[in-house]
Amino acid sequence: MNNICLDLPVIALRGLTILPNMIVHFEVSRERSKAAIEAAMTKDQNILLLTQKDIEVEEPGREDLYDFGTVAKIKQLVKLPKDSLRVMVEGTYRAHLDNLVSVNPMLEAEVTVFDKTICEIDALEQAGYVRYIHELLQNYAAQNPNFSVELVRQLLEEENLLKLVDQLCTNLPMEYKERQKCLEAVDLQMRFENLVDFMNREIEMIRITREIQEKVKERVDKNQREYILREQMKVIREELGEDNTQSDAEQFEAQLAELEAGDDIKEKIQKEIDRFRSSANMASENGVIRGYVETLLAMPWDKKDEEKVSLKQAQEILDEDHYGLEKVKERILEYLSVRLLTGKGESPILCLVGPPGTGKSSIARSVARALDKRYVRISLGGVRDEAEIRGHRKTYVGAMPGRIASALKNAGVKNPLMLLDEVDKTSNDYKGDVFSALLEVLDSEQNSKFRDNYIELPIDLSEVLFIATANTLSTIPRPLLDRMEIIEVNSYTENEKMHIAKEHLIPKQIKIHGLKKSQVSITDRTLEKIIMHYTREAGVRNLERRIGDICRKAAREIVEEDKKSVKVGVKALEKYLGKERYTFDEANSRNEVGIVRGLAWTSVGGVTLSVEVNVLPGKGKFELTGQIGDVMKESARAGISFIRSMSETYHIAPDFFDTHDMHIHIPEGAVPKDGPSAGTTMATAMISAITGIKVKASVAMTGEITLRGRVLPIGGLKEKILAAKAAKIKTVIVPAKNRKDVEELDAEICEGLEIVYAESMKDVLETALVQSPEAEA
Repeated sequence: MNNICLDLPVIALRGLTILPNMIVHFEVSRERSKAAIEAAMTKDQNILLLTQKDIEVEEPGREDLYDFGTVAKIKQLVKLPKDSLRVMVEGTYRAHLDNLVSVNPMLEAEVTVFDKTICEIDALEQAGYVRYIHELLQNYAAQNPNFSVELVRQLLEEENLLKLVDQLCTNLPMEYKERQKCLEAVDLQMRFENLVDFMNREIEMIRITREIQEKVKERVDKNQREYILREQMKVIREELGEDNTQSDAEQFEAQLAELEAGDDIKEKIQKEIDRFRSSANMASENGVIRGYVETLLAMPWDKKDEEKVSLKQAQEILDEDHYGLEKVKERILEYLSVRLLTGKGESPILCLVGPPGTGKSSIARSVARALDKRYVRISLGGVRDEAEIRGHRKTYVGAMPGRIASALKNAGVKNPLMLLDEVDKTSNDYKGDVFSALLEVLDSEQNSKFRDNYIELPIDLSEVLFIATANTLSTIPRPLLDRMEIIEVNSYTENEKMHIAKEHLIPKQIKIHGLKKSQVSITDRTLEKIIMHYTREAGVRNLERRIGDICRKAAREIVEEDKKSVKVGVKALEKYLGKERYTFDEANSRNEVGIVRGLAWTSVGGVTLSVEVNVLPGKGKFELTGQIGDVMKESARAGISFIRSMSETYHIAPDFFDTHDMHIHIPEGAVPKDGPSAGTTMATAMISAITGIKVKASVAMTGEITLRGRVLPIGGLKEKILAAKAAKIKTVIVPAKNRKDVEELDAEICEGLEIVYAESMKDVLETALVQSPEAEA
């Protein structure tokens, strides 16, 4: 063999290996490759074709190219659009890359050309090799019907080992890496071994693929393409020993053996596992059953936490987390005492009712901590679909358990504390009544056998400690209220807000903002001003936000100005929180005719309302303004009817109501107002306007009026008295039947106020008017 050393221009090929005697077309777009073709065309048209190891490399160097390539003759050159070339080449010799002498403007290499193949095989061995290759070729062609029959015939007639091997290397469908091995085999023995190894692997792979296809074909209909693909995957898994359905079923059975549940529940789950195992061929049903079994196994059927009841510890935790709220704490401690005496005791269903921000949801967390119970929260605000509570039947697509069952599953035990938050915010639509679904959940006589539509097995909720929260009871149906023990969480007084801010809110916000206790101090007078003039709420949520605002600005001062500490006084408060946001309408400075101060309840606490009445010459028209609701309008009409029936008593002319118009207005007209508790206020203002008798400026009142002048009890008394106190009212008139509510209030709330109890309008007028009527009402 004569080895020749040459310098040749080089083209780097991506994903393509060319062998000697191969004729191939390929496109050239890289500038260096174009330059190499031009250099070859100016000489003898010979060029070296080397394959890249990584097809992603754009500008290959020596380390990016294989050591062996093919010297080829350029046979044809065609220019294509976008400045690219199509080249037809014919491989001539193998060549070894000795050195890359140039990279720019083109690749140029020193190579050693092998013009002959090394052959150290004698004639007899060559004949045996030829026969073996012919047998392999026949086997390969039998397994692969796509292989050309004519080509097979020609190859079977070839008796020269070298030609036969080279032709097979050229014509067999190989990847470029396999073909590169054949190119690098300068020795015929090595080339033969590479070829035989490749053909044997291909034959085995074709056989395995055919066996899988035949097994699949026995199981499925030829026309169901999607089903065929699934079955192919299944057979492949079986061949690899990865039968997921069987292994999952065994795993489910292992979990079932460890599950704490009754025999009837275990029997039901075992049936579902058997169904799951037999549904392996039905992918859609298999997925539904899998989800159902996983849910059943995750439910805490008989698993529960051991309660660690300690009255002293519970008292400490409740006092540590919340200031005040004595009724709530007292009820929880009573429940604990019963648990200690009986060992179990019926779990109460508590409903905490009060304005936003008064700590209802956080009370539930504290109770869970005090009782050492797991805590789960279910938000019911805006829930309209009954299936959210009871779950969807598993026949529906995407079915899942209801919120109660899901919460129990998340808790992991059958006796957690479950908070039903915002129970008054649920609503009904055509999908069912959510309140009716809650009736079974919250009935201690029924909830031991609660049935979720998805789970279809009775769930024991009797050991769950339910705590519900609501802002108002008016939207909750009576049957549901009857199942709960109502505990009112009232508005906080200014004194309570001060304690809560100092003991809880300020330390919490200082910690959240990365400060130390010594770095920020807020004086008591400053806190009082924040409570009075920067927040108007029943709870402390906005108060916490304002304290957070101060902490943020203080943190900035400490960082930017390198201050050691920040003290926030009354004078500096405007710098941190801006101008005052709220002012209280204080009691009028003088007595006036037709203007009476009333007391009203809102969702953010109590407020005072001025009711103004004007009497005008007219034809008996009666007008109400100030966004007054229907109930308040009815109270006004009841008041005017009472006054007309008592005209003689109040010395009102018989034709007065025919010759005068009356206009009742409640200021802040953009704010909607409704409710019966302004009845006494409007009646007093009307009598004052009609008779010309002035009303005491220091008096405020609340109460519903009847046609006969009786004063009926009202709600929200604590908030209303707090509003009167903030407005510096001295005397508050309340219905006599609310005496028990006043007596339950803390002494600090009524301190400095004169509370007058009224049974009829006579009592109201005697206190409110500067000069009482001569006769009795």
